[in-house]
Amino acid sequence: MIAITLLSIKDDNEKIKEMYSLNPDYIHVDVMDGKFVSNVVDFKELPETSIPKDVHLMVYDIKKYVDYYSKYSPEYITFHFEATDNVGEMISYIKSKNSKVGIAINQETSVEQLEPYLGQIDLVLVMSIIPGSGGQKFIEGSNDKIDELKRLRDEKKYSYVIEVDGGINNITKDYCKNADILAVGSYLTLSENYQEKYQSMLK
Repeated sequence: MIAITLLSIKDDNEKIKEMYSLNPDYIHVDVMDGKFVSNVVDFKELPETSIPKDVHLMVYDIKKYVDYYSKYSPEYITFHFEATDNVGEMISYIKSKNSKVGIAINQETSVEQLEPYLGQIDLVLVMSIIPGSGGQKFIEGSNDKIDELKRLRDEKKYSYVIEVDGGINNITKDYCKNADILAVGSYLTLSENYQEKYQSMLK
């Protein structure tokens, strides 16, 4: 499945609508508070669409942003493991808002650290770049976490989906064969031939 990230075109509603026209599986909404990561990105309003939303919170004040983005009725709200000492509480809070729960992990966080929560969540987001800005290159070895998450899911009969975010294009997608959702950003959104690029991701 493909989730199109809007980070590189966040202020261009016409371009966002063009991405909607590709009819991806998800619209991936990156939110940044300028504290957990250095950039600030906050989509106060988005053009309407029936495409399911996948909200990725790169923030410290998780509940505040969950409250705001719940108005879009996202299918998934994902917070960062590294952003809180109260992971279980955040899982319960997002579930109370009738969204599925995702946890994102940065490069320094191991799958082993996440294991106590894998039976409680709906999505694991593997960051294949350093979070905070688009257009970065895929970090080699990120696929090892994807493969480990797939192994654990099969072994333990967990039900989470695996998403990978960062540096995804028609080449690096092949490193992520055990992922269920590819979050694709600048490869599509900054291209003059975004329709052709999108088709290349589907092959």
